[in-house]
Amino acid sequence: KMASAYERFNLHATPEKFYIEACDDGANDVLVIDRVSAEMTLAGIKDIPPSGVTRPICGIMGTTRLVAGMYLIVITRKRKVGDLFGHTVWKAVEFDVISYKKTILHLTDIQMQDNKTFLSMLSNVLNTDGFYFCTDYDLTHTQQRLSNTSPDFQEMSLLERADQRFMWNGNLLREITAQPELHKFAFPVIHGFIVMKPCCINGKVFEWILISRRSCFRAGVRYYVRGIDSEGHAANFVETEQIVQYSNAQASFVQTRGSMPFFWSQRPNLKYKPKPQISTDTNHMDGFRRHFESQVLIYGKQVILNLVNQKGSELPLEQAFAKMVNGMENGLIKYIAFDFHKECSKMRWHRLQILVDAVSDMQDEFGYFMVSSDWKVTSEQSGTFRSNCMDCLDRTNVIQSLLARRSLQSQLQRMGVLHVGQKIEEQADFEKIYKNAWADNANACAKQYAGTGALKTDFTRTGNRTHWGLVMDGWNSMIRYYKNNFSDGFRQDSIDLFLGNYTVDETDGLMPLHVQKDWKFLLLPVIMVVAFSMCIICLLMAGDTWTETLAYVLFWGIASALTAAVILVNGREFVDAPKLVQKEKMD
Repeated sequence: KMASAYERFNLHATPEKFYIEACDDGANDVLVIDRVSAEMTLAGIKDIPPSGVTRPICGIMGTTRLVAGMYLIVITRKRKVGDLFGHTVWKAVEFDVISYKKTILHLTDIQMQDNKTFLSMLSNVLNTDGFYFCTDYDLTHTQQRLSNTSPDFQEMSLLERADQRFMWNGNLLREITAQPELHKFAFPVIHGFIVMKPCCINGKVFEWILISRRSCFRAGVRYYVRGIDSEGHAANFVETEQIVQYSNAQASFVQTRGSMPFFWSQRPNLKYKPKPQISTDTNHMDGFRRHFESQVLIYGKQVILNLVNQKGSELPLEQAFAKMVNGMENGLIKYIAFDFHKECSKMRWHRLQILVDAVSDMQDEFGYFMVSSDWKVTSEQSGTFRSNCMDCLDRTNVIQSLLARRSLQSQLQRMGVLHVGQKIEEQADFEKIYKNAWADNANACAKQYAGTGALKTDFTRTGNRTHWGLVMDGWNSMIRYYKNNFSDGFRQDSIDLFLGNYTVDETDGLMPLHVQKDWKFLLLPVIMVVAFSMCIICLLMAGDTWTETLAYVLFWGIASALTAAVILVNGREFVDAPKLVQKEKMD
C-alpha cells in the first residue's frame, strides 16, 4: 500500500487566516495558515468560520517569501494524464499566487516594483509547461527503485520518501515538510514530461508510458548553466523512464542525460554560438568523480554516449571528457564518442544504427526491470546509458528514442505481445504513437532548458529529415538566439528564486535587481540603427552624382559596421544576464 496525500481541497480565506479543507471522503482535517504570523496548524472542519471566501483548489504547491511578505502558491486547475498502475497522474495546468498580506501600501515604490518583478519570476516558472503530480503514488522514483524499498520506506509520507532530485516544490514545501502532521496536505510535484498511451499490437492492448524527470539540482537555462557544480550535480540532468504495462506484467527501461560533468561554461555574448570555455583554475576530477560515484550508486554501470562534434569548438570538450574517464580508472564506466553531425550529415540518418549496433551487447547486458503478472521481479536493469550532446536536447533525444525502442522490442516479445520475428518498426500504428511521443518529450525538455521547441523532431516523428523540418529548425534557432541573449537572464533568476537558490531578504536595502547598465553601452545600439537607416536612405535618395551617393553610403555603412563590431566585441555587456545568484555555475 502506497502512502497518499489528500486529493481535493477547498480554500477558505478570511482577513486573518487561510483555511485549507481536505474534501476527500471521510476527511475532517483543515490546514490553518495564520496570515499575520505565518504559522501553520492542523484543525478540524468545525473550526472554519462561515464568513470566509471559499473556492476549490487542486493542491498546494507551497509557500514563499517575497518583498511584500509571505505568499501561498496553489494549483487551481489540473488535467488527467492517465493511470499508472491504477493511480491517477495529473498535470498541473494553472496556479495562483496569493499574498498573506492584504495590502502592499507599506512598501516604497521601489519595493513594490521589486515585488512585482519577483511575482513575474514565479509565474515565469509556473507557466513553463510540464508540472505533474500524483496524490497516491510516488512519481519521483523509477519502478526499480520502488521495488527495492524497505518496510520503513513504505511507512513514510510522499514528501519524506520522494527523490529530492526530482521534487520541484521541495523548497516551497519546507514549512509543511517540517511538520509531519501536515504531510497529507501536500505532494511532490515533478517537472519534465509524461505521456501515457493505450496501444494495440496483434489485437493485444497494452499501456505505453514515457516519464522524464528533470533534476532541480543545478537547474537553469542552457547557456548560463553548463557542466557541474562542486557537489557533482550536472546541468540539464533528466532521468527518462519508459514503462510498459500488459495484463498485470510490467517492464521499465531507464536512461539519463546530463551536461558533460566537468567545469565549463558558454556564456551568451551575442554571437550565434558562443565559444565554450573549460575552466582552468578548478580541479575537475573531484566534481567529476562525485558525479559518477552517485550515478553508479543509483543506476549501476554507466555507458557514456558523447554525441558532440569531434572538430571545432566542441572538440576540446570531447577530449577533456575522454581524458577524465580514463583518469578515473573505473571499470564500471565506459566512454563512447559518436560524432552525430558528421555521421548523419547530408541527411544520412540511417547511420545512427551504427551506434545502436555498437552498444547492443552492453544494452543486452544491462537488461531492464521486469515484473511478471504474479508480481514477481523477473529481471532488473544493471546499468544505464548516460547520453549527452552540448545541450543534451536534440541529438540526445534522437539516440535515446532508438535505444528505448530496442529495449521495448525485447520486452514486448517476452510479454507475448509481439510474435517471434516481428519488428516494432513494422507496426505502423504503434510506430506513429511512439515517434510522436518521443518528439513531444524532446520538445518539453527543450522548452524547459533552451526556451523553445526542439530541433530535429521531424526525424523523430517521421523517421525522415524533411526540408520543412529544416525551415522550422531555422525558425526555432532564431527564437533560441533571441531568448538566449535577451531574456534568459530573467529566466535563470526565476528558476533560482523558485528553487530557493536565492532567498528574498526584506531588510536588503538594495535588491540585486537594480544593477545599472553602463550608459555608453545603451547608446551604441541606437547609433547603429541610426547609421544603418541613413545608409539605406542614402541608397534610396541618390545624390546629384553617383560618387556623392557612394560617399554617403560608404560613410554611414562604415559607421554602422563599426558600431556593430564594438557591440559584438562587448557582447557580454548587452545580454540579459542573471542578477540574483552569483553561483560557481556562472564563470
